[in-house]
Amino acid sequence: MEWKQALRNLLPAEQISENPTILEHHSKDESYHQPVKPDIVVFPKNKQEISEIMKIAYKYKIPVVPFGAGSSLEGHPIPVSGGISMDFQFMNNIIEVRENDLLVRVQPGVTRKQLNKALKKYGLFFPVDPGADATIGGMTSTNASGTTTVKYGAMKDVVRGLEVVLANGEMANLGGLAAKSSSGYNLTPLFVGSEGTLGVFTEITLKVFGIPEATLACRAVFPTVEHAIKAANAMVSSGIPIARIELVDARSMKQVNIHNETIYPEQPTLFMEFHGNEEGIKADIKFARELADLEGCSQFEFETDSLKKAKLWEARHTLAYAFKHGYPAKKNMSTDVCVPFSKLPDAISHASALLEKYGLIGGIVGHVGDGNFHALIMIDPNDPIESDNANTVNQKIVEFAIDCGGTATGEHGIGLGKIDYLYKEHASSIHLMKIIKDQFDPLGILNPGKMFK
Repeated sequence: MEWKQALRNLLPAEQISENPTILEHHSKDESYHQPVKPDIVVFPKNKQEISEIMKIAYKYKIPVVPFGAGSSLEGHPIPVSGGISMDFQFMNNIIEVRENDLLVRVQPGVTRKQLNKALKKYGLFFPVDPGADATIGGMTSTNASGTTTVKYGAMKDVVRGLEVVLANGEMANLGGLAAKSSSGYNLTPLFVGSEGTLGVFTEITLKVFGIPEATLACRAVFPTVEHAIKAANAMVSSGIPIARIELVDARSMKQVNIHNETIYPEQPTLFMEFHGNEEGIKADIKFARELADLEGCSQFEFETDSLKKAKLWEARHTLAYAFKHGYPAKKNMSTDVCVPFSKLPDAISHASALLEKYGLIGGIVGHVGDGNFHALIMIDPNDPIESDNANTVNQKIVEFAIDCGGTATGEHGIGLGKIDYLYKEHASSIHLMKIIKDQFDPLGILNPGKMFK
C-alpha cells in the first residue's frame, strides 16, 4: 500500500512494525472489549515524526490510534477501524523539572511511577494515581484520576499546558506555565479527556506538589456500606485534609483475603491516607476516629512505617488483580459512575443489589471521597447470557447515576463501552461536541469509533 510505503520512507525500520505479535499487543487493552489488530504500528521518537506521520495519515485518510501502556478499561487504544497504532514508548523523556514553579514538562510516554521516581530528589511528587502505571499521555487523554482525587484533583486539575499535533499534522501549543489565565478560550481542558479524538499529545506540562512531611495510612471496618459512607462523608465535610478515602465492600475484602492470604474482616472497609505534618496528622486521625466510631467502626488501625503502609494499601491496590487471578477465565468489566455525595449510599446499595439479583461475580470499590465508585464484574465474554446480564447491570447502574445528576464515567472515559450513555447524559449538548470533533478532525481519522456513534 502506498501509505505504508510512505511511512517506511519516513521512519527507520526499528520504528515501524507489521510483526503479528506486535500487532496483537496493540489490538487490546485491559478491558473486556474484543481485540482488533491495527494494520501497522509506528514508534515515533519526536514531535516532528508525529507531525509527518499525521500528514501521511491525513493525505491517505488512514485512522491513527494513540497507544500508551494499554492499561485503559474502556477500549480506547483498540483500533476498531484498523490503520496506524502510534506507540509512545520511545517518547518517555522528562524534558524539564521546574522545581521553583512546581511544574514538570514530559513526553507522553513517561509513566506515572517513572515520573515520581525522578521527582523524588527534588522533594516533589505527582499525585494522580489511577492504580495502574499508566503513561502521562494516556492519563491526560482520559482525564484520569483515582485514589488521591479528593485532595489533589484529577488530570484536568494538574495539566497546565499541552503541545498537540492535530489531524492534519499541524502543531499547536495550549496553556502555558502561569498558574492562571483569562486569555482567550481555555482549550487545554478541552483536550484533556478527549481520548485521542482531537489530537496527539507530544508534550505535557504538569503541576506537581511538595512531598508532605508525614503520611499516615489507616484501615477502618464498618458493619454496613451505609455506615462506611456516612463516616467518609463526615470526615470530608468536617474539613479533615484527607488525601485518600477508599471503600472496599465485603465481597471484595473476601477476594483480597484469598489473593493476598490475609485475614482482614470480610466487612465494608475504608482505606484512608492523611498527608501533612506530624502534629497536624495526629489531630486529624483522632478526629477521624471519633467520626468513625459514631458509625459503628469495629476496627481502626493506622500505620506510619512505609513498608507497613504499603502492606495496608495492598488490599485496595491489588483488588482488580485479586478478582482477575481468582477467575482467570473471565474478563473484568468495571463500571465507573460518579454521583453527588448525597446519592452515594443509594447508588452503591442499588449496584450491590443488582450484582446479587443477576448472580454475577464481583464487588464494589469506590473513591468515596468524591462520589466515584466501581462495580468490578467478572464475565466470560464468550458466554452470551453472562455478558448480557453484566451489560444489563452496567446499564442500570449508569442510568441510576445519570438520573440522580451523576455521570456515566468518573475517570475511565467513554471509549467503546459508554458511547450510548454519553448521548443520554449530554442529550442537549452532544451536537456541540460533534461540531468540535469535526473542526479538529474533519476526516474522522483520529481514534475513530470512540466517543461518538
